[in-house]
Amino acid sequence: MTGPEGRDLPDTSASRVGAVCGVVLAAGAGSRYGMPKILAHQGQWLAIAVRALRDGGCDEVVVAMGASTVEPPGGASVLHVDDWATGLSATVRAAAGWVAQRRDPAAMVLHVVDTPDVGPEVTGRVVDAAQRRRDVVARAVFDGRPGHPVYIGSDHLDPLGAHLQGDVGAGRYLATVAGLRTVECGDLATGRDRDLPD
Repeated sequence: MTGPEGRDLPDTSASRVGAVCGVVLAAGAGSRYGMPKILAHQGQWLAIAVRALRDGGCDEVVVAMGASTVEPPGGASVLHVDDWATGLSATVRAAAGWVAQRRDPAAMVLHVVDTPDVGPEVTGRVVDAAQRRRDVVARAVFDGRPGHPVYIGSDHLDPLGAHLQGDVGAGRYLATVAGLRTVECGDLATGRDRDLPD
């Protein structure tokens, strides 16, 4: 949009792109790992996950915490999940609720704390593929294997909630999305979850 003298003016139209909100899912107790993964490697995994979102195109980043609460890395805030012990669905539900309260959100980008080789390049590729759209769902795949991060446009937040139950996160809903965009990132990372101690 251009004003007098050819100067660009701010876009105030209803189609303006909103914020992409990144969420690190880190509320669990990490029973197989032997400790909450939010504490793994003296918090290095958490710092890596926050950086992957913050430097990969997310405008705001929050860390969902439950079993253990820590000071979040720079550039992130805390989302307390009181009912985290009921399963992963509680954390994803809390994350979706937090995003829905943001002003004009474009999307929620879910990431996990236990994929330390996933960096900002992966998040950036997923966000770019989704074009920061509200009606798009996209996820990183690694040599064809589904992984994180997952981009969920804000149009999908309400229907996502109907699929959240027990220890299942967004996966059940993603399986219903006909236009799900898969974004190959196997050239950037393995994307493998670290479920057992090193």
